[in-house]
Amino acid sequence: MSADSQKIYAGYRALLKAAKNTVASEDNIKIRRALDLAMVACCDRLTITGEPEILHALAVARIIAGEIGLGLTSIITALLHDSYNNISLSPKELEKEFGVKVVEILKGFSRITSINSMQSSYQAENFRKLLLSLADDVRVILIKLVERLEYMRNLDKVPEKDRLPLASETYFLYAPLAHRLGYYNIKSELEDLAVKYLEPEQYNYVECRLKQTTASRNKLIRDFSVPLKEKLEKQGFKFTIKSRTKSIHSIMLKMKKQGVEFEEVYDLFAVRIILDSDTENEKSDCWRAYSIVADIYQPNPSRLRDWISVPKSNGYESLHTTVVGPRGKWVEVQIRSVRMDEIAEKGLAAHFKYKGIKAEGALDTWLSKMRDILESSEKEGDAFLDQVRSGLYTDEVFVFTPKGDLRQLPAGATVLDFAFDIHTAVGSSCVGGKVNGKNVTIKHVLQNGDHVSIIRSKNQKPKQDWLSFVITQKAKTKIKQVLNEEKTKAAAEGKEMLMRRLKNWKINYGDTVIQKLISSLDLKTAQDLYYLIATEKIDLLQIKDILQKEETTEASIPLPSVPEKETKDLIESQYSDYLIIADKVEGLDYKLSKCCNPVFGDSVFGFVTISEGIKIHRTNCPNAHNMIARYPYRVVAARWTQTKNVPSFVASIKITGIEDVGMVNKIGDVISEHKAVVRRFNYSIDDGMFEGMLNIMVPNNNVLMGVIRKIRAVKGILKATRSDSV
Repeated sequence: MSADSQKIYAGYRALLKAAKNTVASEDNIKIRRALDLAMVACCDRLTITGEPEILHALAVARIIAGEIGLGLTSIITALLHDSYNNISLSPKELEKEFGVKVVEILKGFSRITSINSMQSSYQAENFRKLLLSLADDVRVILIKLVERLEYMRNLDKVPEKDRLPLASETYFLYAPLAHRLGYYNIKSELEDLAVKYLEPEQYNYVECRLKQTTASRNKLIRDFSVPLKEKLEKQGFKFTIKSRTKSIHSIMLKMKKQGVEFEEVYDLFAVRIILDSDTENEKSDCWRAYSIVADIYQPNPSRLRDWISVPKSNGYESLHTTVVGPRGKWVEVQIRSVRMDEIAEKGLAAHFKYKGIKAEGALDTWLSKMRDILESSEKEGDAFLDQVRSGLYTDEVFVFTPKGDLRQLPAGATVLDFAFDIHTAVGSSCVGGKVNGKNVTIKHVLQNGDHVSIIRSKNQKPKQDWLSFVITQKAKTKIKQVLNEEKTKAAAEGKEMLMRRLKNWKINYGDTVIQKLISSLDLKTAQDLYYLIATEKIDLLQIKDILQKEETTEASIPLPSVPEKETKDLIESQYSDYLIIADKVEGLDYKLSKCCNPVFGDSVFGFVTISEGIKIHRTNCPNAHNMIARYPYRVVAARWTQTKNVPSFVASIKITGIEDVGMVNKIGDVISEHKAVVRRFNYSIDDGMFEGMLNIMVPNNNVLMGVIRKIRAVKGILKATRSDSV
């Protein structure tokens, strides 16, 4: 038996083991049949990670069965997802063997195979195709998610030039999708795997600190749990207490948002209390358990999150609170029933299991909203990506209609968003609203629990400035539709006006005339020209002047003769001796980006700009994720190489501290010790607090981090961090 055959056999046995809880033993023969078909169809093809396609298919099927908990249909589909177009059987024959659902899902998956190509210049459009497949069967997206998870687990085997685009796309598109569908474990793992490559230095730092603090964290969890167990048992609860450390990505996010160091992230872990309760008693049991927690430990009232009374749109139900635990440490506590925990862990699969529970329908609501976006969104890929991305990341507010119906809107939604959510006609005629009985404007931002009614007027019409404050896609789309209709109507009138005047001036109407006007007035389209004429923003006499100018005026100006020159040789980069660019683009210079100021030794990549050659960015640059996700075809791999003559780089350090005698001199001593050169040092002292921005020249990031560590050790310094801006 060959090595590959042994791996396939081992993968097949692991799949059957993972599927034993969801697949009847007599159905294993169908899994074997699907595997045989896939093995023939896959031949010797390799995936982007360099592994045989059949091993990848087995891994995806194993995750689908074991980690997602889906059944026979999904497992068979996962095995065949890569090889569907090469299978020897016809769709009819496949349908006869495995059922109509398997074929429908495979067809849906086949439609979005282009999402695999990281060379595509239209990632947003690919994502659109991916979401369109949701209209047929949500399992298409689940298999796509798991496929990406399997790729990310093996990202170190992917060619270097493809790693950043894959990681960035995963972070922006797939992790939020997993979150919205309720697969929190997959969402956390995808985020961690993505930032491992997008921000390697920070990731490795947090990972190292977590390992170093494992023992003290475990002791704290034990000390925290003991009194809770005693009191819960005394009250007759059947329960399990679990603990989990926050994901590395979650900790990194807190450090960035709050501007704190690892030691200052106060809730590094969460304790989960899972109650074994009947469905009719689970809510009351959760609140009783919360009361016990609050009796033992002081809760933070502003950190209570109640997703039991009103579940999240993906069906997530839980009570969250943050309390002060032993040694004054903050601990997040999550309280939920076994059913709620299974839905949180297994997402969609658990929804099917608990069919009939009201939260189960929430997912359909979200899918319906996504379809609304797909049906009404504009063609521009970037605009669509922004819409969906904002929809994926926002939290929610719940407000009541005058009849007491509950409406779910994204956080930050206004009265006008609410009006359009009710009906397009209500939104179009909205002039204000009443929130909790008080009159408010259409711009008023809604809060959780608000009672909202809309004030309408027959004379009201959508206006251009409405687009600047509404946030829901439904409202934006409907406003644009009305404005476009009005603009089209007005443009038609403007066109008639222009044609009549041209006839009076004895000038023939035609493309040449219109193009001259568009160019002279710096407009984009003929419709813009007609619209401005109709709204009297362009005077017809001004148009007459443009058209009746002597055509010879421009022609009479002699053009300077330009001697022909041979094409310049490739411009030698000022960094070519210490920076290696993969896929070198001929004729383009390399420059260090000013938005993140890379230093020798930083993890970097190149980005081909339109007018400034290749810009070198740090992989954790504030703009990196956006550039890589939107324009992966412009990204080129870059790395530093050792050389004797490494020049100095500009780096910036932000320093805060408490005023202390001789602090500035001590900082100067640190810089001299590391042989760095100061370019600029601005600082201010206000009410005893010291704030400074230090710009220095360093040869590499090791020297820079050495300077930062030494500055942190100076008496009175509270914080010293690298700043992107110089």
